[in-house]
Amino acid sequence: MAVVENPTRASSGPYAADPVLVVMGVSGSGKSTLAALLADELGWDLAEGDDLHPDENVAKMAAGTPLDDDDRAPWLDTVSSWIIEHALAGVPGVITCSALKRRYRDVLREHNVVFVYLRGTRELLGDRMAAREGHFMPTTLLDSQVATLEPPQADERHVVVDAGRAPADEVADVIRLLGLTRA
Repeated sequence: MAVVENPTRASSGPYAADPVLVVMGVSGSGKSTLAALLADELGWDLAEGDDLHPDENVAKMAAGTPLDDDDRAPWLDTVSSWIIEHALAGVPGVITCSALKRRYRDVLREHNVVFVYLRGTRELLGDRMAAREGHFMPTTLLDSQVATLEPPQADERHVVVDAGRAPADEVADVIRLLGLTRA
């Protein structure tokens, strides 16, 4: 199931023709898969937020230590820079970022940003994290991410997509809910 919040705001603002979708949610929700499929379907630029983490953050998470707000700040600034570059150039894009807290989303918020929140159960997220190979985020950090999560509120431009369905169905929902044009 998909839910759209503030549908009129999702298409408003000076960059509405060239939005940047921030695919957000807890680790294991399917952000990378959905973002890649959306970018491919729409013909938009794609950035993987995990690739923008400083090496220190990756090492800390790989060791099983949750990031704190100070750790996340430079990473969020880098993600924000990618969004701003696209907004100024009038180029639509899709980027992944956990964006777990509202104050993190506030750093990323531009007129053209729409958050795509992948919502999943603790069980689904844990199963997905346990099944993936080669990712630096251990399953032991899932509970800290779930505890940190502040889902988007009604005054934030976003759509909610339930994780765990076929990725193609999730993509179709986002495109339909936001009235986006396929490539």
